[in-house]
Amino acid sequence: MSETQELTFKDVASHNSKKDLYVVIHDKVYDATKFIDEHPGGEEVLLDVGGQDATEAFEDVGHSDEARTILDGLEKAALKRMPGDPAGYQESPKHFSSQPSSSSSGGGAGAGMGVMFYAILLVGAGLAYGAFQYLQANGGKEAGGKA
Repeated sequence: MSETQELTFKDVASHNSKKDLYVVIHDKVYDATKFIDEHPGGEEVLLDVGGQDATEAFEDVGHSDEARTILDGLEKAALKRMPGDPAGYQESPKHFSSQPSSSSSGGGAGAGMGVMFYAILLVGAGLAYGAFQYLQANGGKEAGGKA
């Protein structure tokens, strides 16, 4: 981008077709027209957010550094926010950002404990059912026969 050009949401909204496609990501306007056929997720993904703020969709997918580099090459203008425009993308707070190592394994460990609990519960129920069936088949002779 050689000059600092600014476009409003109203300007961007009209660029929402396969032959003329702009998207807004982090308050920058990108011309995705030439990239639409190359997009790994398919053209439909880009067309769904054409002429709109696509920041949340872009970040939710977790694009690679290479994708971000490609995006830099598509930059058209800065977004000029006007009164009444939709609110900008707000990244959700990361409550666990101060402890990155425990958060990534902590979430998995919590899920693993839940699965383990149900596995133990199922095995215990199976053993109880087997014991019940065994006692029913033998008429309880083993349980009270040596009194």
